[in-house]
Amino acid sequence: MKKLIVAVLMLSGATCFARNINISKVPEPVKYTFYKNFPEVKEAKWEMEHGKYEANFEKDGQKQSALFDENGKWLETEKHMDPRMLPAKIVMYIKNNYDHKIKEAAKLTMPNGETMYEAEVKCMDLMFDANGKFLKEVCKKD
Repeated sequence: MKKLIVAVLMLSGATCFARNINISKVPEPVKYTFYKNFPEVKEAKWEMEHGKYEANFEKDGQKQSALFDENGKWLETEKHMDPRMLPAKIVMYIKNNYDHKIKEAAKLTMPNGETMYEAEVKCMDLMFDANGKFLKEVCKKD
């Protein structure tokens, strides 16, 4: 019984993570758009996340990731940040509405220049606009 419980917990926790993939599995239009937008990046690790292709890389000493659809359309870039550096309004919202610690945080930039913030709490991402207004919860299951 103990083994069954451990197995269930491991499987349910695994659904919170993206799947690593080899660059050979990344469609050419996705790779083209990535290297066009980030020509200085020589190495990236690729994942499938919610049916999208995510390149994880380091640029200017900062961990970042870029998200693309299967046709190579650039959807967003995430710059990872210390959760303590999130705007105070976001930190207070999470403190008042969730009983969990912020695991990770990122500043998102969309291709149109729009900025958003993302805070990972438990197994979900909380999305906020540039002014710290809560927008939505996104479950991290594929």
